[in-house]
Amino acid sequence: MTSAIPNPTHHDSRTEARTDQSPVTMFGPDFPFAYDDFLHHPAGLGAVPPAHHGTEVAIIGGGLSGIIAAYELMKMGLRPVVYEADEIGGRLRTAELQSCPDEVVAEMGAMRFPPASTALFHYIDKVGLKTTPFPNPLAESTPSTVVDLKGESHYARTPDDLPAVFDEVSRAWDAALEHGARFSDLQQAIRARDAKRIKAIWNELVPQLDDQTFYGFLCDAPSFASFRHREIFGQVGFGTGGWDTDFPNSILEILRVVCTGADDDHVSIEGGCQQLPLRLWHRRPDKIIHWPGDTNLDSLHPDGPRPAVTALRRTSDNGIAVTDATGETRTYASAVFTAQSWMLLSKIDCSEDLLPIDHWTAIERTHYMESSKLFVPVDRPFWRDTDPETGRDRMSMTLTDRMTRGTYLIDHGPDRPAAICLSYTWCDDSLKWLPLSADERLSVMLKSLREIYPDVDIASHIIGDPVTVSWEAEPYFMGAFKANLPGHYRYQRRLFTHFAQEHNAPEHSGLFLAGDDISWTAGWAEGAVQTALNAVWGVMRHFDGSTDPTNPGPGDVFDQIAPIELPD
Repeated sequence: MTSAIPNPTHHDSRTEARTDQSPVTMFGPDFPFAYDDFLHHPAGLGAVPPAHHGTEVAIIGGGLSGIIAAYELMKMGLRPVVYEADEIGGRLRTAELQSCPDEVVAEMGAMRFPPASTALFHYIDKVGLKTTPFPNPLAESTPSTVVDLKGESHYARTPDDLPAVFDEVSRAWDAALEHGARFSDLQQAIRARDAKRIKAIWNELVPQLDDQTFYGFLCDAPSFASFRHREIFGQVGFGTGGWDTDFPNSILEILRVVCTGADDDHVSIEGGCQQLPLRLWHRRPDKIIHWPGDTNLDSLHPDGPRPAVTALRRTSDNGIAVTDATGETRTYASAVFTAQSWMLLSKIDCSEDLLPIDHWTAIERTHYMESSKLFVPVDRPFWRDTDPETGRDRMSMTLTDRMTRGTYLIDHGPDRPAAICLSYTWCDDSLKWLPLSADERLSVMLKSLREIYPDVDIASHIIGDPVTVSWEAEPYFMGAFKANLPGHYRYQRRLFTHFAQEHNAPEHSGLFLAGDDISWTAGWAEGAVQTALNAVWGVMRHFDGSTDPTNPGPGDVFDQIAPIELPD
């Protein structure tokens, strides 16, 4: 399921004629709007009347979505006021590793980005960040991969080096996608950015598959009649690793990933992904309205972001009253909420009239994936040493059914400090680590890897303390990201379309939901960008603004490409 996708830094979607051989991008399928074209257009994202210039807008959450929303609203002449409970970046969280140079870091949240994320790469390019191929299993840039299942290890430099059963499983997955989801037709329509064709295919699939789990989809596919094939696919997968932790989720979630290239050709950001929101925070826009030319988000927040939000209320004139951890309450005509939506249920005291009751139901039913990681710094990329007896690498990117599940080797050149992500796990596999301290986790992980590499003394190369995270235990996250369960499509639609408030009653207008958990592609930074741009359009319209006729925004074309609405 991999394909060669050019780096979007060299791709201008405004001038290229789209064909069935164009790159796959995260264009739809639920809402096929060209966010990258919208961003690149010289007319900009829109404008508000001068009477509203300088008006404050609350941005609740300083992750990528919040920072992009703040950045673009500032360019329009509004004054974003960012609230952040923890640190700027959200799940774009980069940790330092002991005894390592600055470029050797631990990516605790997002760490690999598909070039199909063309709106995300608009901002990556804008702030001058560089990328490098991420060492996924069997990727061209990965020296070698070991697949260890049921106590038997298989060493591979390419997929052809694996036993034939793995090719059978790969072919079974391709066949299942064609049989149950018209994969080729849908992906060709996405390549061509043929919104009408995409909608025709996807709108037929949604009512058929909304109540189907990923595992049920496999079981219904004639190509996956073998339990052994399904088991191998769950433990190893193809692309980024095993899929079994996703088996209870809606198959629609998986199709959104594979049809849009989100699981292909990943890159990492050199020096860490948290640089992106931090650089946007300090960046002076090329074009800005109302504010002096040297204005940036940092200069509009001389004391830094406001602290955690503790309460949200509607005012009598339908404003949004925001109370923060200092006890101060400020009232805004509009606000953008970009934090995990569960925060509205627990960490923030909210009045029920903030949202329609059906939206509260959708938030309450949101399902989050757990996720854990542990990184260690090492003295050098010792895994590139050649075993004199076998001629193989001493250690490889590792997929296994043992506790570690996925082990990633991240080096920055020979004889230089490097990093190992000893374990990257999801859902039940993540919960197994939750009660353990960092040192306890490290001990169990090293034991698991010794079973695979009995002649490799990983511990002797570790030069600093482990760094770990369990996102389900992070108080301002309570999970890594949303993953819809079967039957959740209607909830997802309510949350994503919340930005289109043209027909809302006044008491339900002015507050806009954004963030990757509102998007159709939760867990991917592209979703955070897209929903931020939706919210920017919503705020602009709330202040009687408009887009340029030559560059309509997501709300301007909403009726033509809106996600299909299923009956109750």
